Amino acid sequence: METSNHTVTEFILLGFTTDPTMQLILFALFFGVYSVTVVGNVTLMVLICNDPRLHTPMYFFIGNLSFLDFWYSSVYTPKILVTCISEDKSISFAGCVAQFFFSGGLAYSECNLLAAMAYDRYMAISKPLLYSQTMSIKLCALLVAASYFGGFVNLSVITKRIFSLNFCNDNVIDDFFCDLFPLVELACGRKDGYQIILYYLLASNVIAPALLILASYIFIIATIFRIRSTQGRLKAFSTCSSHLVSVTLYYGSILYIYFHPRSSYSMNGDKIMSTFYTVVFPMLNPMIYSLRNKDVKEALKKLFK
Repeated sequence: METSNHTVTEFILLGFTTDPTMQLILFALFFGVYSVTVVGNVTLMVLICNDPRLHTPMYFFIGNLSFLDFWYSSVYTPKILVTCISEDKSISFAGCVAQFFFSGGLAYSECNLLAAMAYDRYMAISKPLLYSQTMSIKLCALLVAASYFGGFVNLSVITKRIFSLNFCNDNVIDDFFCDLFPLVELACGRKDGYQIILYYLLASNVIAPALLILASYIFIIATIFRIRSTQGRLKAFSTCSSHLVSVTLYYGSILYIYFHPRSSYSMNGDKIMSTFYTVVFPMLNPMIYSLRNKDVKEALKKLFK
């Protein structure tokens, strides 16, 4: 049975800078980004719920993606804002555990959900005659539930393993949130075993969904090339272009964080990349899925009439 002996009761988050002026600038920047994130994602969820034209499998997944992004950003940003304007940079041990669990669970759930959305686009483009029959509300709900279940169940394993390590003396985290690598570096005593669990979780929650997305787009591209007219190809590609942009941005930043060589580890560089997928990306998603979407624009006009 594993035992832990914690003498650390709280952690200190150094954040981005200790310069007071820069902290105020960062506060204003993060507050603006978070405000846009909340308004954008909540508005998109309201539109999808209220407009019958958006009651389709694709928008069902987009609505759930907005729900994920809203909570994902809310796990990080309020604490970042407090850290920017307060001299107290601490986070309790329990608070660190909660932030680690919910942030990781939501992140892995989003990886799974993006894979489910790729399957939806594959069915819409490659098998349009079977689309409405195959992508039933029951299947869509099952895919979303499986995305959440896989993300949070797997993350509970790594959370238990990481916080069963001993944290004896140093409690300063050179980051703006409780992340995996800084926590492992702070731990004292034996750390063996966590890497095996980490690789398993990355394989099941990042690599496996990425391979499913890749396979879906291989079939999608093959189908698009079989379309004879250029206009038909462009129309088919436009139905999945938003999802492709979203996947590229999200997976690109996550894969960089977890798979770039540790010898080239740069804390400042990792902070910037982490900021992108934890704070900036949830703001971009509503824009990606709505700016060029006629159905969403019409639903928005109808809402404000």
